[in-house]
Amino acid sequence: MGKKGKEKNTRNKAKHTKLMDRKKNKLRKEEATRKEKLKEIMKIANQSGEGKSN
Repeated sequence: MGKKGKEKNTRNKAKHTKLMDRKKNKLRKEEATRKEKLKEIMKIANQSGEGKSN
């Protein structure tokens, strides 16, 4: 016979999933911003490097 009422762990699982998704999204965002910053640095370095070689 099945149990009555709410399922035992649904709320905690939902909170955990929400928090883990938030953490993953934060890491993805940080990685993307890091890549963008590196691209900008490389762009500046290449421009200054071209000026020196001429």
